[in-house]
Amino acid sequence: MTFASIVFAVLFYGATAVLLIGVGLRVARYARTPAPLKIPTTPAPTSRGGVIGRMASEVVFFHSLFKANKWIWILAWVFHVALLLVLLRHLRYFIDPVWEWVVLIQPFGVYAGFAMLAGLIGLWIRRIFVQRIRYISAPSDHLMLGLLIAIAASGLAMKYLWHVDVTAVKVFFVGLMRFEIHPLPTEPLLLLHLALVVALMIVFPFSKLLHAPGVFFSPTRNQADNPREQRHTSWAARVEHTGAAAAPANRGGPVPNARSED
Repeated sequence: MTFASIVFAVLFYGATAVLLIGVGLRVARYARTPAPLKIPTTPAPTSRGGVIGRMASEVVFFHSLFKANKWIWILAWVFHVALLLVLLRHLRYFIDPVWEWVVLIQPFGVYAGFAMLAGLIGLWIRRIFVQRIRYISAPSDHLMLGLLIAIAASGLAMKYLWHVDVTAVKVFFVGLMRFEIHPLPTEPLLLLHLALVVALMIVFPFSKLLHAPGVFFSPTRNQADNPREQRHTSWAARVEHTGAAAAPANRGGPVPNARSED
């Protein structure tokens, strides 16, 4: 067991905890946040089934982005689909034996790495050279794109330029799944790639990348356009109504937490 093996084992355990707990807390916060108004983006479905179909279209095909800008849609859709294939391809490092469908997608996952990199570079060029996008871009936007590009580029470099012992890498990660620490290859490019992945896992719950689960809680997408069929009482109105209903109980006595101005 090497020093690098211990360090990266601790880093991945810590980063996984931050990722799971951070995303879980954010999702719980999204779920508790009230939707005070009926604000679905029209034209909108009027039934729950229609909302499910709309959300599926938005999540899978980026329907609203397609209508807004075709070039950005191409770059974003290519990147997200390629990212999904790359992540699925990497399952082979965490399962033993490897599932048959994971074996079948291995060649597609390699090509998806190039597509992912191309999509990210295109999105970054847009943020740099399109004036209105550059104006609203924060440093964190560039940081996230740079981090993702570095991860993709270092992964492809290990595939085609600087080969590493992938069998030993798999033994290391399968061992982590079983709470065992095995030797990790110490090639600099591999350690850089893994360090970048750890950094991404840690910043994910605190960055704009959290739009992945956040899209499901967007009231402009997850609400049905049915104000005529079903009464919608706003959150503010419900709070006001609750306060008004409680007022008679305090009639004739002091108001709790009231502060005298005398």
